[in-house]
Amino acid sequence: MTTRAVFFVSDQTGVTAETMGHSLLTQFEGLDIRAATLPFVSSIDKAEEALRKIHAAGEESGLRPIIFGTLVQDEVREVFKRSDVLFLDFFDAFVGPMERELGTRSTHSAGRAHGMADSAAYATRIDATNYALANDDGSNRDYGRADVVLVGVSRSGKTPTCLYLAMQYGVFAANYPLTDEDIESNRLPQALQAHRQKLYGLRIAPGRLQQIRQERRPGSRYASTAQVQFETRAAESLFQRHGIASLDTTECSIEEISARILEATGIERRVRP
Repeated sequence: MTTRAVFFVSDQTGVTAETMGHSLLTQFEGLDIRAATLPFVSSIDKAEEALRKIHAAGEESGLRPIIFGTLVQDEVREVFKRSDVLFLDFFDAFVGPMERELGTRSTHSAGRAHGMADSAAYATRIDATNYALANDDGSNRDYGRADVVLVGVSRSGKTPTCLYLAMQYGVFAANYPLTDEDIESNRLPQALQAHRQKLYGLRIAPGRLQQIRQERRPGSRYASTAQVQFETRAAESLFQRHGIASLDTTECSIEEISARILEATGIERRVRP
């Protein structure tokens, strides 16, 4: 299969182009792509320089490169529009219709999406992220400030979900890893008892958990079939016994896990992505 060159081009970091571009690409199975991000393409000269790299990749593969862009300046977009590439720019697609609907022209200001125009929201994200790091894996247990406390066995997705909730939504998320002692006692851990209403469980299929643990500690008891099956069964039993809402994370991305937690719990996000 021939590899298709895909580029995410932006006048800022490229995060939006990457996110939206990857979302579209997931709708097409079996693609073999080689992706690259070209950030800070904010002038005609930089656009022409980027295009030289893109054309070189196209000549190597023998196929037209695909470009996902977030470029607010019309003259910069025109450089790519005139070229022999598939150019899909998200600002170009949506800003025009919005201008017509709203009866006003866009500012065409670069960097608004991920800038620091809202300093209060930025400070909230930082505060929530620091909280998630300080309360990772039961290390601090300052659950009084938590909006949610994620509970689950080791490697079920607690830490990355807490960090995503903090950085994207300003949610104060802590996590508690169920230890062998917790599981064997068959009781809700003492540290969690006063915060039952904040608890949310993360479940994972034994096969997937074993795969993750084998990559981390190959051949260990921690990654053994017996240990993984024991922990996953016990954790699910604990959630059921104490009425803790939970989610199977086996086939879920961190983004989906986070969105489902917010939907299920009704937690109000403090900031918008």
